[in-house]
Amino acid sequence: MERRLTAILAADVVGYSRLMGADETGTLAALKALQTDFIDGKIAEHQGRIVKLTGDGMLVEFPSLVSAVACAAEAQRGLRDRNDGVPQERRIEFRIGVNLGDVIVEGADIFGDGVNLAARLESISLCLLIHIYRSLGRGSSTIPTSTLSEAIRAIRTYWN
Repeated sequence: MERRLTAILAADVVGYSRLMGADETGTLAALKALQTDFIDGKIAEHQGRIVKLTGDGMLVEFPSLVSAVACAAEAQRGLRDRNDGVPQERRIEFRIGVNLGDVIVEGADIFGDGVNLAARLESISLCLLIHIYRSLGRGSSTIPTSTLSEAIRAIRTYWN
């Protein structure tokens, strides 16, 4: 079984069901255009690799935490700029969680607590907030939350 330490970015579209309910065809077209015209380029620019797409989200692997955070921050800034002038109810916005963790590699896919933690961080993040955490390390303060099943330590939290 192959294992490696990697930076994992989990992203999800905020209000995807609402957007699809209001305009299924337009939302899908806008999301696909956003990915091909903007997101894919940001990921490649920071040496990321899309592990999987989930319709309204994605899992991306990066060779370093710095690359993952830079990609997330630039993507959030770009999304904010792209949404300028778009009515609030039609904006495509992402929640993003980033984690540096150990993963199990099977073919082109990755699994394990490192991936699970990135996904849980994404689910509790605010739209323009990127959470970066490391599992139980020294010198960090615990962030209590009923959403997470384990105590985790904060390295930094960046506001965009």
